[in-house]
Amino acid sequence: MTEARAGRPQVSIIGAGAVGTATAHWLAQKGIADIVLTDIVEGLPQGKALDIQQSGPIAGFDVHLTASSTGYDETAGSAVVVITAGIPRKPGMTREQLIDTNTGILRQVIDQVVPRSRDAVIIILTNPLDAMTYLAYKVSGLPRERVLGQSGALDTTRFRTFLAMELGVSVRDVDALVIGAHTDKDMVPLASLATVRGIPVQTLLSAERLEAVVARTRRGGAEITELMKQSGFTAAGAALVEMIEAVLLDRRRVIPCSVYLDGEYGERDLCIGVPVVVGFGGMERILEAPLSDAERAAFAASVAAVREQLAVLKL
Repeated sequence: MTEARAGRPQVSIIGAGAVGTATAHWLAQKGIADIVLTDIVEGLPQGKALDIQQSGPIAGFDVHLTASSTGYDETAGSAVVVITAGIPRKPGMTREQLIDTNTGILRQVIDQVVPRSRDAVIIILTNPLDAMTYLAYKVSGLPRERVLGQSGALDTTRFRTFLAMELGVSVRDVDALVIGAHTDKDMVPLASLATVRGIPVQTLLSAERLEAVVARTRRGGAEITELMKQSGFTAAGAALVEMIEAVLLDRRRVIPCSVYLDGEYGERDLCIGVPVVVGFGGMERILEAPLSDAERAAFAASVAAVREQLAVLKL
């Protein structure tokens, strides 16, 4: 597989499963970075990278994809490292049930990639997302600005999708946010701030229909898992690329991400999803959204749920 060339930034994706492959595919189409795809399964990243590369003549991109299943040397000098490695959620399984196995996997990956890419922004997808983002921040030694978890980036796109479907409008005209823990029960879709071209959604939908959309958003991942008997991957990959593009191109996009809080929203020493300005250095700043009383209570419950996960980590 051809090595990445100087002149384009390099993005390394650790884990060539469904989400890692979708991320590489979406990212290649952007044409903004060369890509390294790694996995412990011999031949898997090589085959997937070659498959994506061969779509270049049709899709019109000419980035270079490198693949490895023998180590992490190819990831050296990456501008962004995306970690999707870990066991996926199966039907009936909660994200929290993954914590023991994925803790060991994430520690090993961090130990390998960080020394090779000291200036990289690290983006975590491994579940349970908030606990794994906290773990990555603690063991990596990187500043908090450069460790992000993909939580609300995915949950928000689901919220926007379901709102657009309910209202019969384009998703491009729907603006919404999801904060809090990346769990089915504890994420907090901010219905009070959702708009369609500036029009509050609360004026367009009944309270019952809006609550139904909020409930479906919370179960957005579980619904897919129940239907396909495996976790979703296409939207997750697209949401990761939205974050990667914001970093590489210094977009300063406002994206809900799981980040380490140090007094924001009245909380400290945990990672949880909040609105973040994402640019070249990763997190530029956290935006504190005005929450309704119900949303503030839901966020407090979400924080409590994450702290329960962190207690299991025993850091």
